[in-house]
Amino acid sequence: MKILCVIDCLGSGGAQRQLVGLAAAFKGQGHDVSFLTYHPLNFFKHQLDEKGILVICVDERNYIKRFFKIRRHIRHSKANVVLAFLVSPAFMSECAGFPFRKWKLIVGERSADPKILTSLTQRIIRWFHLGADYVVANSHENINMVQKAVPFLSKSKCKVIYNLIDLEKWQPDLTYEYRKNGKFTLLVAASHQYIKNLIGLVEAVNLLSEQEKEQIRIDWYGDKGDDSQAKALEKIAQYHLTGIFNFHPATSGISQKMQEADAVGLFSFYEGFPNVVCEAMSLAKPVIASAVSDVPDILGRYNFLIDPKNPQAIAGQLSKLLQTSEAELKNIGTKNREKA
Repeated sequence: MKILCVIDCLGSGGAQRQLVGLAAAFKGQGHDVSFLTYHPLNFFKHQLDEKGILVICVDERNYIKRFFKIRRHIRHSKANVVLAFLVSPAFMSECAGFPFRKWKLIVGERSADPKILTSLTQRIIRWFHLGADYVVANSHENINMVQKAVPFLSKSKCKVIYNLIDLEKWQPDLTYEYRKNGKFTLLVAASHQYIKNLIGLVEAVNLLSEQEKEQIRIDWYGDKGDDSQAKALEKIAQYHLTGIFNFHPATSGISQKMQEADAVGLFSFYEGFPNVVCEAMSLAKPVIASAVSDVPDILGRYNFLIDPKNPQAIAGQLSKLLQTSEAELKNIGTKNREKA
């Protein structure tokens, strides 16, 4: 079977990680797999090159020209299946099917963005899902939003599939020792966007006691998406928190970095089902995360759930995390691995 994967880019995002993983699995089963992108970001490209998966990038900045180039490529690809992740790639793939198509079309929702229900533009775009064979999301919250936005969308073609993860690669270190060098290390793996809420985390850390500030180290791995990091750095300097926050670019070795952390955090205002939560659970790490989408159902009450809009609530859970004993941290990690 010939499968064409359509996505905006091969940057370090969660949707890209999932689609690249799917493509590699399909290739391993003997299918002919290729990629179509339109932004030249290539964090995951080497993984596709190693698998012999062709990547075509339509690097066109003019939106109208890009639309028609993407449409032309899809219609001439001779694919049996087009698999499109994220809103814009899905929309363009759905439009490429007009007035007729011979291929199956599966589109992937990934973010559970509240604008699906509040923005007229976002609602209109979702109506094009009526032209897809299946709409797949990685959270029940996301698929419920889509169904509310498009009430005529058949429930039978709406599916929820949680993120894939290689449990052999993401193996816990059973000999791990917490609070090495007297610091509790919290790792965050997220791009620098306002929705990831670095500023809220900074405000929360500033509310901790001086003793608690001495105990915590935060390592944030991610590339720039907007100017949110610059705004956060101003607050970090203002609050004298420079020694707590450490920023690193996105890395393909994030599994090793997570192994070396005491806990993993995610403070986003909204998410679908985040890769970082799956990965942390697989590594038997405690998780502090926003109580959004399906995250509370997956993590349960024994992890540390926060309201991302409330710095005081974030600070309270950070304080609780810092006070948790090594035995209890290990117990939480064990439960997370079992659930993963």
